[in-house]
Amino acid sequence: MPGLVYTFVARGTTVLAEYAAISGNFKTVGIECLQNAQMQEDKFVVTADQYAFNYLVQQGYTYLVVADEAYGRQIPFAFLERAADAFTEKFGEKGRTAAEGSLNASFSPVLQRQLTYCMEHPEEISKMASVQRKVDEVKGIMLQNVEQVLVRGERLDVLVDRTDDLRDQAHRFQKQGTQLRKRMWWQNFRMKLIVIGVVVLLVVVIFLLACFTNGRNCLKTGAHSSGSPNAAAPPAVPGLNGADLPSTPSAVVPGTPNLAPAVPAGSG
Repeated sequence: MPGLVYTFVARGTTVLAEYAAISGNFKTVGIECLQNAQMQEDKFVVTADQYAFNYLVQQGYTYLVVADEAYGRQIPFAFLERAADAFTEKFGEKGRTAAEGSLNASFSPVLQRQLTYCMEHPEEISKMASVQRKVDEVKGIMLQNVEQVLVRGERLDVLVDRTDDLRDQAHRFQKQGTQLRKRMWWQNFRMKLIVIGVVVLLVVVIFLLACFTNGRNCLKTGAHSSGSPNAAAPPAVPGLNGADLPSTPSAVVPGTPNLAPAVPAGSG
């Protein structure tokens, strides 16, 4: 009857406890397979001489169960899970420094009971293994989701950092823009002052050229045209002003009629 024929618990290549249902060099072959195997995963299988060497690596310990190659993978790995839980609970820390074979007396019976139970209750073990497999699948999915959330969290941190950088750049740009506007305003103001100064200078130059070229002097010409206050007034013509004429008595010439106005009749 095919089934589980050999099992051990090892720390590296140091076998701490073992149990064999049948005789054979399973321990030697198991260690050789373990040394040659590239343990990239915590579960792997090596086939040799129509036997399957099923390995489980967990918390620094290696668990092996040898089964007939036709026995499948579900029950052997279910047994390894149960053996690993029992060993971790009983010898988790002690096994770190235990010598080879020192735990055989105390843990070999546990391996025997677990091996016998798994072989006698394959349906129950299969159901439990199926449930465990689903739990492992859900666990794997949850771990992936957590990793994705962490990655997204890192991306969010990156986005937050980039947002802060953009905010700082915008603040610096606004500050530089304000300073630039002030500089441009002062430059424009200076240009206006320069233009006004040039215009004033041109007006002055034009005025000077117009007034003081070809022997002309605008200032003296203006003084002659306006006149001085001490200049003599022109002589007055006698008789033009009635007030200036002397009052003389009127003379009556003999032989001339009286030119007195007539008095109208009836007046009196």
